[in-house]
Amino acid sequence: MSTPAQIGVTGLAVMGRNLARNFARNGYAVALHNRTPARTRELVEEFGHEGTFAPTESAEDFVAALERPRRLVIMVKAGDPTDAVIREFAPLLEQGDVIIDGGNAHFADTRRRERELREQGIHFVGTGISGGEEGALHGPSIMPGGSAESYESLGPMLESIAAKAADGAPCVTHVGPDGAGHFVKMVHNGIEYADMQLIGEAYQLLRDVGGYPPDEIAGIFRAWNTGRLDSYLIEITAEVLSHVDSATGRPFVDVVADQAEQKGTGRWTVQLALELGVPVSGIAEAVFTRSLSGHTALRRASQDLDGPKPQALGPGEAATFADRVEQALYASKIVSYTQGFHEIAAGSAEYDWNVDLGAVAAIWRGGCIIRAAFLDRIRAAYDAQPDLPSLLADDEFAAEIAEAQDDWRAVLVTATEQGVPTPGFAAALAYYDALRAERLPAALTQGQRDYFGAHTYHRTDAEGTFHTLWAGDRTEVQS
Repeated sequence: MSTPAQIGVTGLAVMGRNLARNFARNGYAVALHNRTPARTRELVEEFGHEGTFAPTESAEDFVAALERPRRLVIMVKAGDPTDAVIREFAPLLEQGDVIIDGGNAHFADTRRRERELREQGIHFVGTGISGGEEGALHGPSIMPGGSAESYESLGPMLESIAAKAADGAPCVTHVGPDGAGHFVKMVHNGIEYADMQLIGEAYQLLRDVGGYPPDEIAGIFRAWNTGRLDSYLIEITAEVLSHVDSATGRPFVDVVADQAEQKGTGRWTVQLALELGVPVSGIAEAVFTRSLSGHTALRRASQDLDGPKPQALGPGEAATFADRVEQALYASKIVSYTQGFHEIAAGSAEYDWNVDLGAVAAIWRGGCIIRAAFLDRIRAAYDAQPDLPSLLADDEFAAEIAEAQDDWRAVLVTATEQGVPTPGFAAALAYYDALRAERLPAALTQGQRDYFGAHTYHRTDAEGTFHTLWAGDRTEVQS
């Protein structure tokens, strides 16, 4: 190729290959590199007609094929493999060049890499990419971090390949410095875990209590997807539930082992929330429930534990119950997003990122796994009040939960009476009730802590820090 490539992609597994094709389809000349050269050749042979590709076999040739400032996208496994690729390419780059990590890296690793490469004059852009392999090809939601200077060079290219929201806006924004992009992608995935758990609980309730078979539940989800629950995950849930296994003729969902796997980003979300002191109980329950599903020996050993067996409702009652489940699902989803945005705000404050929560909601409207119609309203809420302490403090969302809560509570009562586990619904309601409670039992907890460890406490009627002499005459002293 006579003219240099405008961007390069190294790591041509499914995500990297599709991202490279996306750039080429949008008119960019793309340099290609893979540890196994055969994969590079296969891409060009199969998809070379889609645009301009510059296949290379060595790191030196790959770097030489790129225009300045060089823009090099890494699409390899997170962790040590990413560090290995950086060590291979960084010595070949020059000041002002840009390395973009599009994998699911831990944001702390991204911060370290950005700092180290900045000292060499190289920009490092940790970039969250959501949408799976189809999104990578047709338009993902993109969450780049890194320096503002690097986004000046990279931003227009990302905007051209990103998904477009209904209003035509590209689903990409410069999230913030160093690891902000990967942090926001991590929380996106945590919300995704919660969303999927809540949908799963709704399905289980409709089946065990409502008495609906999977194909009818698919119809219910399709109906929900035409209203306020309109979202990608609701859409694909209907598709999965309506699918029939060709080998057995049974519903597909009945022949799949009920063991949900995970790759770690949901777990990171919970771990970081603990470090930041942010309550994400709904996300945590989703992570723990996936873990529980995989403990097959423990579950087998517990099959004889006593408890009620679900009894299906009659047709008329089932329809009413389905409407109540929709209310519970919607209210619980609002809580999950509330918790996720709270964590992003806390991370932004801790690391001085100045993340625009409205902009984050805007880029999640298309391309990503948690894209949903109500993200438009979340964006509007944060645009109107950037310092909004919680989505539940927004008048519109608060009114919707107020309207939903009777049905939400009724669903949980029924689930408890019938023995159907609904940890996500329950955690979401407990969070909501804890926020609105005038007093929490934390006062007793702090009294206990002061009793056994002299950890002190604050009073409601006086300033300062206090301790009671529990082992003595129980007088109070000011610390």
